[in-house]
Amino acid sequence: MRFIEVGRFGAPEVLTVREGTDPVPEAGQVALEVSVADVIFLETAIRRGEAGQWFDVRPPYVPGGGVVGTVTAVGAGVDPSWVGRRVATTAARGSYAERTLAPADRLAAVPDGLDARTAAALVHDGATARSIVTAVAPEPDQWVLVTAAAGAMGLLLVRMAREAGARVVGAARGARKLELLRSRGIEGVVDYSEPGWTERVREAAGGRDPEVVYDGAGGAIGRAAFAITARGGRFSAHGAPSGDFAEVGREEADERGVTLYSLADLHQDGAAATRNIEDVLAAAAAGRIVPVIGRTFPLEGAAEAHAALEERTIVGKALLEVSHRRGPDGQTGSPK
Repeated sequence: MRFIEVGRFGAPEVLTVREGTDPVPEAGQVALEVSVADVIFLETAIRRGEAGQWFDVRPPYVPGGGVVGTVTAVGAGVDPSWVGRRVATTAARGSYAERTLAPADRLAAVPDGLDARTAAALVHDGATARSIVTAVAPEPDQWVLVTAAAGAMGLLLVRMAREAGARVVGAARGARKLELLRSRGIEGVVDYSEPGWTERVREAAGGRDPEVVYDGAGGAIGRAAFAITARGGRFSAHGAPSGDFAEVGREEADERGVTLYSLADLHQDGAAATRNIEDVLAAAAAGRIVPVIGRTFPLEGAAEAHAALEERTIVGKALLEVSHRRGPDGQTGSPK
C-alpha cells in the first residue's frame, strides 16, 4: 500500500510517498480502506516539530488521525459485522495512507446517503465546533466574534452560533475569505489584517463588545480579540495557526469577569467524542450542517495540501482523497 511518511521534521517537502505492507488489525482494532483523510492545521505544526509540548510524535511517522473509510478486517474481540461498513474516526493510526488501523470502540458509522467528503470534512472540525458551542453556548441576541472565521471550523462556528440565535461578527484575512463570510449572511465581516480591526468589530456590533469570542487565530489576533471581550463574557481559545494560542492571563480575565476556555476544557473521553461525531454526521445527513470544502488533494499531494494550509490560500476545508489501485481481479491491492 501507499502511505505518506514524515521522515524528519521540516517543511512540507518532508511529506513523502512510501510503499509498505497492508496493516493487520490486532485485538480491538479494525483495518480501514481509506476513502478521504482529514487535513488539519495542527498536523502542519506537528510536522514542523513545533507541537512537542502537546504531542509526543517523533519521525518517522504517518500523519493524520481523522478518516472516512470502509472496514476491511477486524481483530480479535471485534464484532465482525463492522466489515464492509463505512465509518469515520479521529483515532486512526496515520490516516494519510491507502489503509490504516483504528480502535473499534472509536468508530462512528457514516449515515447512508452522506458522501465521504462531507463526512471527512466534519469528523474533526464539526465535532470540535459542536463541543465548543455546547461548552460555550451563546444566548439569543448575544454578540459573538469568530476569528479565523473563514476556516473550516470557523465557518461551522459561525453557522452554529447563528442557529443558536446569536448575532455574529466574523474576522478573517483577505478579500476571498471576507466575501465568503458575507455570503453566510452574518451581521459583520472584518479583516483583521487591517489596523484598528477590533474597533470595526465594535462598530459592527452597534458599539457593543462581543459577549462570546471563539478564537481560532491565536497569537496577537487572539490577544486583541480578548481585549474587546465584554466584561462577564466568555473567551474560547481553541486555535493557534499563528504559532501559539492567545496569551491571556488568568488574573486579567478574573479582573474583568471573563471566563476562559481552552481545548483542555473541551476534552472528551473516547465514547463521548464518538457520540459527538455521530451527532454531527447525522445532522449533516439531514442537511442541518453543510461544511465548506475548499479543496481536495490526492494522497500524493499531501505536501501541497500542507503548503496551502500554511500559506492560508484555502477557504474552507482541505481533504486528501485516496484513490486505490485495482488488480486484475478487481480487488484493491498494492505490492507487499
